[in-house]
Amino acid sequence: MKKEALLLISLFLFSCSKGDFKEGKTFIGNQHVTADTLNLGKQVYTEYCMACHGAKGDGNGPAAKGSVPPPRNFTQGLYKFGWVKNSGLPTDEDFKRIIQKGLHGTAMFPWDISDDQTYAVTQYIKTFAPQVWENLDNEPSEPIEVRKDPFTIARKDFAIKKGKAVYHLVANCQSCHRGYATLSELKALGKEFGYDAPEELSSDYYEVKIQESEFYFHDDKERLAKYLPPDFTWHELRSINSLEDIYKRLVSGITGAGMPVWRDVIEDDEIWATAYYVQSLREIKDKPERKELMRKLEEGKK
Repeated sequence: MKKEALLLISLFLFSCSKGDFKEGKTFIGNQHVTADTLNLGKQVYTEYCMACHGAKGDGNGPAAKGSVPPPRNFTQGLYKFGWVKNSGLPTDEDFKRIIQKGLHGTAMFPWDISDDQTYAVTQYIKTFAPQVWENLDNEPSEPIEVRKDPFTIARKDFAIKKGKAVYHLVANCQSCHRGYATLSELKALGKEFGYDAPEELSSDYYEVKIQESEFYFHDDKERLAKYLPPDFTWHELRSINSLEDIYKRLVSGITGAGMPVWRDVIEDDEIWATAYYVQSLREIKDKPERKELMRKLEEGKK
């Protein structure tokens, strides 16, 4: 009887260790992933990710209802924060960065898991969107190229000033975000840098504007999520940890959320300058300088 019980236990443990995946998968770029890796990925996902992202990967886990913004719906195969050309699919390195560093201001915390676990759960996440990752006609994305900072700390003040001009007069970032300059400042910046300045400001110039996205909630393809672009003096920037990160975000855009790719639209020194300016806005959060800026902008409305 004991031998029979031991045999049953052994068979049970053996069958469990085999996992749900009996065969490996091949993802775009001819990336072959073994069944063992996918089974490990499912274990990691179940422990760390399922509560928010759901057993089906649809962003509808038990903790999702209390999460703002809502967890990503992996079944859509659309991801915001890759550092890749042309807003393409994220690389495995992008997944690793987001999993291990998290996304600021969200319930996506940094997860202290090994590189092997991170790689495995990345591959498992891909299985939720086979129409994207297993479509071998798709090409893997190329990481963006980080070009040399033309300013560095030695010309930081000039970079911020030029970035302020690019932000408001060239890229028109305030069309989604908000403006941070008065009309008189814009006219002076336009004259100094040779950019066209407006004759007047729109009524919503100093407001953040709600935007449409391409992301839908769970499996409801009729309900697209809206999002609020950040006020750089106040909100957390999801994937940003440094000045270079801001540059990379400007170069790569944000997939599915209306944040365009700025490379080849404006010059690279203008992208770097805008990154310096945005970083300067981030640095005044919770400081007297922000209060003074808001007072000045309020005065500028009159």
